[in-house]
Amino acid sequence: MGSRTGARRAAAALGCAGLLCAVLGAVMVVMVPSLIKQQVLKNVRIDPSSLSFDMWKQIPVPFYLSVYFFHVLNPNEVLQGGKPQVQERGPYVYREFRHKSNITFNDNDTVSFLEYRSFQFQPHKSRGLESDYIVIPNILVMSAAMMMEDRPMSLKLMMTLAFTTLGERAFMNRTVGEIMWGYEDPLMNLINKYFPNMFPFKGKFGLFAELNNSNSGLFTVFTGVKDFSRIHLVDKWNGLSKVSFWHSDQCNMINGTAGQMWAPFMSPESSLEFYSPEACRSMKLVYKEAALFEGIPTYRFVAPSTLFANGSVYPPNEGFCPCRESGIQNVSTCRFSVNFSFRGAQVSPCSRALASVPQTVCWETRIEAGAPLFLSHPHFYNADPVLAEAVAGLHPNPEEHALFLDIHPVTGIPMNCSVKLQLSLYMKAVRGIGQTGSIQPVVLPLLWFGESGAMEGKTLQSFYSQLVLLPKVLHYAQYVLLALGCVLLLVPIVYQIRSQEKCYLFWSGSKKGSKDKEATQAYSETLMTSAPKGTVLHEARL
Repeated sequence: MGSRTGARRAAAALGCAGLLCAVLGAVMVVMVPSLIKQQVLKNVRIDPSSLSFDMWKQIPVPFYLSVYFFHVLNPNEVLQGGKPQVQERGPYVYREFRHKSNITFNDNDTVSFLEYRSFQFQPHKSRGLESDYIVIPNILVMSAAMMMEDRPMSLKLMMTLAFTTLGERAFMNRTVGEIMWGYEDPLMNLINKYFPNMFPFKGKFGLFAELNNSNSGLFTVFTGVKDFSRIHLVDKWNGLSKVSFWHSDQCNMINGTAGQMWAPFMSPESSLEFYSPEACRSMKLVYKEAALFEGIPTYRFVAPSTLFANGSVYPPNEGFCPCRESGIQNVSTCRFSVNFSFRGAQVSPCSRALASVPQTVCWETRIEAGAPLFLSHPHFYNADPVLAEAVAGLHPNPEEHALFLDIHPVTGIPMNCSVKLQLSLYMKAVRGIGQTGSIQPVVLPLLWFGESGAMEGKTLQSFYSQLVLLPKVLHYAQYVLLALGCVLLLVPIVYQIRSQEKCYLFWSGSKKGSKDKEATQAYSETLMTSAPKGTVLHEARL
């Protein structure tokens, strides 16, 4: 009797525990999504108390800049009208360091900052040294020639004389370090001396000289502390809500983020939009597929085929024109733009710079233009095939030349990225400028570069444990508690059913035994009673 009572109490206790687990599981089903959301919002906003603030302030992820040059193999043939033949050299790899400075929190839920960058060459990751010589077009000479195309012949002849006197040619043979970070050029020195406002840069000329130990402008972005819906979005860049480089309001808009973090809780319908000061425009990437990075679920975003399409292929890009073939974007209005003026006798530098040229050629004229530089995907990937066919040695393919960003969709933080872009120069023979020879019109690639970075080490571990593992544990714990509660609730029910079955069997067994006794007793009595008269008794034989 005591054992039955103990079992009954144990079953009741398990039932109570099951009910408690079920209730907790049900509460967690309701509460966990809200808790995860609050945890994520708390840790991704731009606030000194958030988990991602230090990551935002000084990116701990090792970033690398890999540069590939297009070495021109036949410059003399190109000058004579031949097809350019290039050879890809590199990569020349640089470690990129980024940190934010002048961080100022404003009253309107925004924060302003300058982000500085510096680069260090990595010989062990590179295929070559910075002392390697590369033959590429002379950007200053060819750009100046293109800007003079529609100017008077006398001005062109003066420029030809200047180029000859200074030893300038259409192609130059310089080291990787000089092309990247700057070199002394007699033409630029002369122009900066007598026309100090012509170029936006001073001193040495290099394609990446403006990027090293410098910032990309003053960004003001929303913190998401007061208004989560605008988290990380750019409010202003250099105090501007839109730029003035392009020919339509849509193209001049500053949209998206600063390109480092995005709003959390993404879906496959989401897109990545950011403003790039280097490209002078906003760019939008689109969802491609879901994947895993070091066990962390990610969404991969890639560039749409229309990113650099011209206006005839994709009308919204009409504002970026004048355009050439689809797949390349003219950045002459914002990169290496010049302001070139002659003002007759009022500007004596003309005669001082070129004493052998008569003063009469220095009439009043003004040139506001830029170097005919074009931005595209490497090897003209996703561009009009005519561009790659015009240059021997180009082999566009998505595996090597497509850009991508892998984003953790719950937090909007990049896990792995590789942004690849190419810089090209439009060049051709300009009548009156002898240095251009008989060059056939061509968009000739100068170099392409990839900025890549992947979260690793302690940063990855901390991110995984705080923003991936913990929400995952909470997510599964609710279902485990529900399942456990249901199992424990079944214990007293099963016990009760089994107890009822035992009682029924005992009762039915007892009832059956009493009937057998009655039958036996009745049979015995018939044997002891004498047989009635007339009954014939038969002898039983074995």
